[in-house]
Amino acid sequence: MSAKSMTVAGIMSGTSADGIDVAVVRIAAGGARPKLKLLAHEGFAFPAPLRRSILAAMNAASTSTAELARLNWRLGLAYAEAVSVTVKRHNVKLDLIGCHGQTLYHQPRAASYTGRRFACTWQAGEAAVIAAALGVPVVSNFRPADMLAGGQGAPLVPLLDYVLFADARRGRVLQNIGGIANLTAIPAGAAADRIIAFDTGPGNMVIDALAQELFAKPFDRNGAFAAEGAVIAPVLAAALRNPYFQLKPPRTAGREQFGREYAARFLADCRRHSEKPEDALATATALTAETIARSYKRFVYPRMKGGVDYIVSGGGARNHTLMAILAQRLAPLGCELAASEEFGLPVEAKEAAAFALLAWQTWHRLPGNVPAATGAARHAILGQVTYA
Repeated sequence: MSAKSMTVAGIMSGTSADGIDVAVVRIAAGGARPKLKLLAHEGFAFPAPLRRSILAAMNAASTSTAELARLNWRLGLAYAEAVSVTVKRHNVKLDLIGCHGQTLYHQPRAASYTGRRFACTWQAGEAAVIAAALGVPVVSNFRPADMLAGGQGAPLVPLLDYVLFADARRGRVLQNIGGIANLTAIPAGAAADRIIAFDTGPGNMVIDALAQELFAKPFDRNGAFAAEGAVIAPVLAAALRNPYFQLKPPRTAGREQFGREYAARFLADCRRHSEKPEDALATATALTAETIARSYKRFVYPRMKGGVDYIVSGGGARNHTLMAILAQRLAPLGCELAASEEFGLPVEAKEAAAFALLAWQTWHRLPGNVPAATGAARHAILGQVTYA
């Protein structure tokens, strides 16, 4: 099949479960790499009852099949509404939709269950609902094909990172800070099989949980609470001893490692040392920054030559306190920190744009995973197509 130019909407809702990002991208074949042009992007907060249901499903030790079926369908309706509003607001006509879905469970490594060992994952959000509402085919369920090829099913954004940001003369690191923080490192002039990509650890997840618990706010806007606090050194030191941070890439993380229970333990540890809530926020922010910087220094820095553009996207790019700490920690390693919008891509749009590109790849029967990033043994065509 010869690749054709298409207008594709990408839909992303991440581990923070705070809402939906939609990016509309024009994608065309362009020699070695596709050509992308961002046409529109919008963000939509989840209605409070839906967000509560998502978080409950993520954290539940057990739940009912009826609840999960309803949540799957309700998410499909929410995604369809978000895309519908976006295309009407920007007067665009879609050829295809790529929907990541809402991750409710992700187990990237094999574990025993009823006599067999296997890895598994589940992203909710009924694709048929979206396809029927928009009259456009939908590609969804991207992770399993990579996992069945021996990968961890994540990260999947590195293909977009490489297509948009690879540079012949300058190293680039694409750092996304959503609920979980992940990076893609592209040495100057590197081919796709030489990139490095993995989850560094918690991004906004612990910060958001503490902001909600201590200040009844959904997140620490601009890092204002953290800026008024002091880092609790023994708590940070203990948190950095978490075995996850010693794992070599490829590695992936989620709420299973750094969700509600982890945040509760972290806060309890903070309260044993300080009664000031701002100190807890400062320490959670330092944890995110420190794990990003240490991950870069240990696993990426030895393979990067010369100056490096360290390009940040995701909600964490709006946290001034976090960005200031990152700039301070990364500057001695030759990194110049910047937000992705300085390179033409709004910080909230990148992951949604990635799933637009992955859907385009799938539609043309082209692989979407980067084995160097996920650990897969081979390239794989990702996702399933639901026709309108």
